[in-house]
Amino acid sequence: MHQVKLIITGDDFGYCPRRNQGIVDCFLAGAVSNVSLLVNGSAAADAAKLARRYNIPIGLHANLSEGSPVCEVLKTNSSLLNQDGFFHGKMGFRTALSKGLLKMSEVKQELKAQVELFRELTGHLPPHMDGHQHVHVLPEVRNVFAEVLEEYGIKYTRVPIEPGLHNCDWIPPSLMDFYLGVEEDSFNTVDVFTKHGIRWADIYIGLSTMGRSMSVSSIQSAIDSAVLQRPPRAAQSGTVTIELMVHPGYPSVPPVGGCGEGPDDFSQSWERLHELQTLIKPELQSHYKSRNIQLCSFKDL
Repeated sequence: MHQVKLIITGDDFGYCPRRNQGIVDCFLAGAVSNVSLLVNGSAAADAAKLARRYNIPIGLHANLSEGSPVCEVLKTNSSLLNQDGFFHGKMGFRTALSKGLLKMSEVKQELKAQVELFRELTGHLPPHMDGHQHVHVLPEVRNVFAEVLEEYGIKYTRVPIEPGLHNCDWIPPSLMDFYLGVEEDSFNTVDVFTKHGIRWADIYIGLSTMGRSMSVSSIQSAIDSAVLQRPPRAAQSGTVTIELMVHPGYPSVPPVGGCGEGPDDFSQSWERLHELQTLIKPELQSHYKSRNIQLCSFKDL
């Protein structure tokens, strides 16, 4: 029986105190093994302290789409901002990029400022760095992102290509369109990241199990089918590494939270609590044990 190393990453750590608390509760219950910090989140400093207190493995959730930049120079006048002075948003960022309105030099400047702030908050560089709302696999951005990781010696990232995504008929069509766009961008990113010596888990799961789609059985079957069709590079070593992306938390209560412009619908949704309650279920923990699945973080790979 080959070994499975499972990294369960709680995204958006630092978004608000209630999200922080939910992620910490999951970690203490053995339901999350790694976290990704939004350094421009309203509770980022608090999140870094919690990670230190509980020894939670923590990496950087680079954010170019929600809230305010952390780079001082870019806070007033930058191609990354809309007329309200905030980032363009999940879809707005993609639109601005496709119109050629974003300066890649400013993207690089902001990414480096976020790495520096991460180091300031945690006392170390992030062992892994991914992108909020998957901006890091977008055209042009992927190149700059890879350069920043290589410059700082950050070894690991996330490439959101999920096996079996196309068969998930429970995902609403509008969301599926977005996911398929993310998947295509990810395929086109593989060579760029590889060229820069960046690594990622053998298998990614997280789109098919997000929010209301998450259940004990949806996680179990996603993991089981991922292990069955293990990729060639995993077959050689005998160990399969999987990253499961999750977004647990206690729902945000406005006006507290967010990354500069208050909490969004996603963070206020009941789905955050639903993920938390699902992830801590004992039958998931026993499933991991029965399948010889070891929970870990990127620095254990």
